[in-house]
Amino acid sequence: MSNPLTRSVPPSLSPVFVIFSFTSLVDLVIALQEDGYVVGFMDFYTKEGEPYLRTAHGIFICYWDGTVHYLLYLTMAGAIRKRKGYRNLGLYWLGSFAMSLLVFLPGNILGKYSSEMRPTFLLAILYLLVPCWAGVRIFNQSRAPTSYTPGMVQEEQKKSLLQRPADLTLTVYFILAALFTVFRGLVVLDCPTDACFIYIYQYEPYLRDPVAYPKLQMLMYLFYALPFYCLAAYALTFPGCSWLPDWALVFAGAIGQAQFSHMGASMHPRTPFTYRVPEDTWATFFLSNLLFALGPHLLAFRCLWRPAFFLNEAPRSSPQDQIKKQQ
Repeated sequence: MSNPLTRSVPPSLSPVFVIFSFTSLVDLVIALQEDGYVVGFMDFYTKEGEPYLRTAHGIFICYWDGTVHYLLYLTMAGAIRKRKGYRNLGLYWLGSFAMSLLVFLPGNILGKYSSEMRPTFLLAILYLLVPCWAGVRIFNQSRAPTSYTPGMVQEEQKKSLLQRPADLTLTVYFILAALFTVFRGLVVLDCPTDACFIYIYQYEPYLRDPVAYPKLQMLMYLFYALPFYCLAAYALTFPGCSWLPDWALVFAGAIGQAQFSHMGASMHPRTPFTYRVPEDTWATFFLSNLLFALGPHLLAFRCLWRPAFFLNEAPRSSPQDQIKKQQ
């Protein structure tokens, strides 16, 4: 009889992570080359293959892929080798990887580099299939068992929002983040109000950059992040929303990648000077965008730390408890 404590994790994604770790190193070399830290390694590819990787947005996508994604790939591959679960890391990677492609690929088609498309762009399109396939396999993996008893779950779910100050703070945060998301969405949609005009010229002129990446990023926030913020505020108020822990990890990865690329590109020398963040508003820009990225990560940490409020059924017993019952 097999021991449930040493049950193997399906290794089908391990080759994918190994191959992607190699591409992550290639992206890191591209980013370092474009910033002048290394010379001559990928010149031909960036000029003839994917010239849009030479944009500020492309450079920071490469930095993120070459550092954060690379570490995630190594950690998940190591977990598979040791027959351990990697579901939480996989969900974070899924959100980050999907957000990167959903902004980068349409931006290449719609932005000023649309006339320089190469056949290599088809390889990037094939990458769209990877998050779909990997996401299904990751979501189908079983969640880690919890140590909460039904009584503990009921006790936690009886508490009102006012009795949970951390959840109350997060709820207020998501309301403010939703308003900020709507505002920036209106800005890129050319809203004629004075507030939008002042913001796009004095605080985030990068939103006017013709590369199209910042506009698409704000629209992604408007159509996908905004509904999630509203649903997250609901799930923090009413118990039993078991979907939140998983999707909080997905959105934390998506917002983390998006904000890293957006903030970095807004100040990078490859961005024309007229579209960079003005020096006198740099602190406001940095603080507001950093807080915008921090909130989803705090939500994901809260869901992993104390998930009892989000359970909608009696928690499953751990493998250790199952062994004790059999004995």
